[in-house]
Parts: sequence; C-alpha cells; structure tokens
Amino acid sequence: MSEVTPPKIPPANTIGLSRPDYIGSASTLCTGCGHDSITNHIISALFQSGINPYDLAKMSGIGCSSKTPAYFSNKSFAFNSVHGRMPTVSTGAKLGNRQLKMIGISGDGDTASIGIGTFIHMLRRNLPIVYIIENNGVYGLTKGQFSATSEKGAKQKSGNINQFENIDLCTLALELGCNFVARSFSGDAKQLVPLIESALQHNGSAVIDVISPCVTFNNHEGSTKSYDMIKEHNLRLQELGFIHSFEDIKVDYSEGELQEVTLPDGSTLTLKKLSQEEHDFKNRFSAIELLNQYKHKNQLLTGLFYLNTESQGLLDTLNLCEKPLAQLNEKEIRPTIESFEEILKNFI
Repeated sequence: MSEVTPPKIPPANTIGLSRPDYIGSASTLCTGCGHDSITNHIISALFQSGINPYDLAKMSGIGCSSKTPAYFSNKSFAFNSVHGRMPTVSTGAKLGNRQLKMIGISGDGDTASIGIGTFIHMLRRNLPIVYIIENNGVYGLTKGQFSATSEKGAKQKSGNINQFENIDLCTLALELGCNFVARSFSGDAKQLVPLIESALQHNGSAVIDVISPCVTFNNHEGSTKSYDMIKEHNLRLQELGFIHSFEDIKVDYSEGELQEVTLPDGSTLTLKKLSQEEHDFKNRFSAIELLNQYKHKNQLLTGLFYLNTESQGLLDTLNLCEKPLAQLNEKEIRPTIESFEEILKNFI
C-alpha cells in the first residue's frame, strides 16, 4: 500500500498568513504586461512585511495601472477614484482612519497629466502613502498615445515622433521635497520588493516610479520604454536588501560597500553601491543633479535616490489624536464649555 503524501502547507509570515492570502482576482491586462509583474512584487512585499490585509487601503485612479489593486490583497479596503484624483481621496481616507496602511497605484497619465495638481499637493503635505507609478509612457486604454513621461524623440508604432520634453516624476518629487523617492523596473524583483517593503515603513509620501513596458503599444523599436531599451540603458545605483525588525538576518556584503539605514519601526534598509557613480541618498539636491545628469546621457537610473527617515507626515503636522477620527463618538468630538470658550479666545 502506497503512502499518502501530506499536502504542502505554505509558509506563514509573522501574523500567520501565507502568500496566497495576499492575492486578488485574476488579471485582465494584456499577457506580458509589466503591471502584472509589479502586482507580484507588491504581494511579496506585503507578505514579507506581515501587513494585515484588513488594515490596508488600496487606492487608484483611472487607467490600466488603476486596475492593479483588484489583483492583490482582496481582503483589503479599496477605492477606484476619479481620474487623477486618487491623492485627494487617499488624503480623506487617511485622515478618517490613521490606522490604515495606504498603497496608491497610479499611472503616468493619472499622475503626470490630469492628476499632476493633486500629486503635487499630496507631496507638499507629505501624506503617508506608498505611491507606486506604473510608468509605460503611453495611454494604453486609449490606444497608445504619448503620455507626459514619454521622452522627446520616442516613436509610436505608427511612426509618429514625440516632439515634447518629458516630465521626470522622480525629479519633480525631489523638487517638491518628497522624503522617499526611488525608481525601479517592473522586471527587477530583487530591487523593487525591498523598495516597497521600506516604503511601507516610511512616515510620509513614498514615491516609487516603476518603468513598466506596455507590450501592446510601447514595446517596439524606437520606443524609449520597451523591454529592449530598458535592458540596454538601465543603470542600477544599488543592490537593495531589507531586514524587518522581527528578523535576525545578517546580509552578505563586502566590507566597506554596505550602507545601512534604520527605519522608524526598527527595520533596516541595506544598500550596496553597484554603479561607479558616488551618490549620497541622504542629499536631495545631489539626487536631482544625478537624475538630470543621466537624463542627458539617455540612461535609465534606478534605485533609491533620496530618503529622509526624520520626515514629519501629514498626521503629525495636523497633530491628530491617536484614535481614528472615524471611530470617535459624539462625546469625544463635542468640546466642553470650558474648552470651547478657550477656543473662542483665539478669535478675539
């Protein structure tokens, strides 16, 4: 009689969940779309970080990228907002319940075109959110027109040439004072997963611009965001590792090549310099200069450009109470006569 092989039990994370607990619906995007790779990296980061799905809010706008929240963590809150208005809705949700961990998935059109105003003010206020831009340089839902992030000189399938300078969202975020700015490639799990893990622990807006080729409209010769173009011109600043506060793991790096950054929750982000370029990721102005330098070289620079672990998020700036506003009862929100009179004195 043959022995019955017991079923394999998926490994659990620190809160007892397995990786399948963080998946969502089946993707309806084009086969080979870079956005689906990003979805898998988000699932890995959430699982490894031990994020409770019921404490997560997934936010998006309109576009191919904004379908992504449906494909991961189906136990979480989600809101698909008006085109370009995801930061606004996210601000309201975070102020209403500060306990929610926020992930915003946007695209180059949703962020750099119709939503650029809300993107700018989200960064100015330093809203605590992991803001992932799935950047393919085209409007996929409307048949592949150039987006605002498409480089000047890029060619469409039809042969049309882009005549306008592109908006570099990482440079823009740095100019606006964002305290966590990074760029990666959808096919680079080794770099992108640690970036998302560290962004989840950041107190403020964490912007990750992810170059994600559109296999249908922007993966041809002449495209500046095709798979071949990225492979030929991608230059990685660092090799990244992430050690959670609950882990006891030593990284294997050569002495003198490793930089460690302790995040607010006690986790450690490790960076190993790969490129020949010396870069101080704690210097915002150096990061801006570096991005401009490599833009003129037609090189796609990826990695962590800037991180400020001392940043003050919007909730700290507004001095909100620890209890979520949405959970306050009438007695808690109604001021006493004495406190109301004290408030009125400020208007005399």
